[in-house]
Amino acid sequence: MLIGYARPSAEDSDCQNQLLLLKNAGCTELYIEEHASPKKRVQLLKMLEEAESGTQIVVSKLYTFADSTRHLVELLDKLETKGLSLLSIHENIVTKNDMEYPFTKILHSLADFQSDAISEKTKAGLSVAKDKGAVSGRPRKADENVKKAIEMYNSKKYSLVEIKEKTGISKSTLYRYLEN
Repeated sequence: MLIGYARPSAEDSDCQNQLLLLKNAGCTELYIEEHASPKKRVQLLKMLEEAESGTQIVVSKLYTFADSTRHLVELLDKLETKGLSLLSIHENIVTKNDMEYPFTKILHSLADFQSDAISEKTKAGLSVAKDKGAVSGRPRKADENVKKAIEMYNSKKYSLVEIKEKTGISKSTLYRYLEN
């Protein structure tokens, strides 16, 4: 069984081009989102819930189906778990018999690579910034405010609310400094 899935996009806001492709591909059932937003993909969830093992999900483009590489990996894993496969017309990708070209495995590797590349670039950027003297994390509170807050706390004459109002030091920040 072939099930088509469509979602509005900038180039196909009413899904007409996608629907034509899906019908020409032989889809007997269609799930069409009402909006392009990645949130609240009601029809996608409904389709994944209702599709039976052996069914092939057909989309015009991978982006219609998923919003990111990581999202695509998650969806392909769900399809595999349910015994479903994916056909993406534009990219000419079929996951049904991908023994020669295991698309899902390659996609997992690409997603890991993408994550590692972002992580390494972030770490390198932080290292360069640190070498230039930049300090990461939240800025420290002024020492005089901290000293005043500690004195007020130790005097036992002020409530935590009063200490915060007068010094700008929150309860959690004050406790953190008291622990040291």
